[in-house]
Amino acid sequence: MASPSAARWRHVLIGDAESPHLLKWARALAPQVELWVASSRGFAPGFDGLVPAERRLALGEAVAHGGGNVGVLRRLPELARWLQRVDADWLHPHYLTSHGALAWAAKVGWRLRAQIVGSAWGSDILVTPRRSRVMRWLTARILRACALTTSDSEHMAAEMRALGAREVSVFPFGLERMPPPSPAKAPWRCFANRGLEPIYRSERVLEAFAAIAATQPEARLVVANDGSLRPALEARARQRDLAGRVSFVGRLDAAAQDREYAEATWYLSLPASDSVAVSVLEAMAHGCIPLLSDLPANHELVRAGDNGLILSEVLPTPAELAAAMAPLAARAAEIARANRAWVQAHGQFAPAVQGLLNQLAARTPPRSPRCSPRSR
Repeated sequence: MASPSAARWRHVLIGDAESPHLLKWARALAPQVELWVASSRGFAPGFDGLVPAERRLALGEAVAHGGGNVGVLRRLPELARWLQRVDADWLHPHYLTSHGALAWAAKVGWRLRAQIVGSAWGSDILVTPRRSRVMRWLTARILRACALTTSDSEHMAAEMRALGAREVSVFPFGLERMPPPSPAKAPWRCFANRGLEPIYRSERVLEAFAAIAATQPEARLVVANDGSLRPALEARARQRDLAGRVSFVGRLDAAAQDREYAEATWYLSLPASDSVAVSVLEAMAHGCIPLLSDLPANHELVRAGDNGLILSEVLPTPAELAAAMAPLAARAAEIARANRAWVQAHGQFAPAVQGLLNQLAARTPPRSPRCSPRSR
């Protein structure tokens, strides 16, 4: 049930509403606040029964998170005029170097009274500010304009503070529900489901799996998701050391993905840059043992050799990897219970969002009585 403070304020999500991640935020917020949504593109079908059409704005543009969003910037006046009519208490942009820039520019240029709470997603903090001094300046300026920001890892929060963020609320972009315990797992079944794009380094997933397969004849890998690298990855998987042992299944719905997590003992995620990934939390909740790249945020989830492995930039040899995995394989059921318990205690989304709403409530001044804004 919404608190009296939350029920009084108008809260505008600004982001890509075709993304399941923004939809997940909307599902958490809609029962708690008067929710409005401005999308740089369109709307996923899930928004239809969640946010009334008169509380939505679709700009119909594509957003390149790394920059170059000229098309979206041309729509700034339309967004700002809409926000003037909404007269929100909070603007909540997701991905700061694109949608955060829009929220900041609208607030400053159109003198909106709304405060900004900005949610960082990962590469907007960990990658984009390193590309140029201009992007570093822009990111810092957006962070300073936010009354509060959110991060899904302590590592990213430290980067945000170094760039000038005033206050950072840290919580994982966690699970909406805990899955049931997996009844039976295949001992050498491996699963990977990050995007098949360069930043996720799926080619390293195949090489790591090749090292596993070299000593485990029954090992199999299922690769979900899609992307520009899929043809090259499928060609690599046809080579002699992997032939017949890797399946590419494309994008899966939630039920199909749950089945893959449930059957897999091992989960592989080896990106070049990342914060705490929801897919890793999902895998842990399903009792998988994660094999992750050596990134600071991953050390917040995995104690190497205890509940998973951290793989260095130089991948281990088959013998080295077999030696590291054998003790984990012997304790697989124990690790599954421990990883599930950690996610149960620390990785659920609803309690984290409620904590954020409590923080926002303390910063929200009382609203003056007034008429509802006009629909678009």
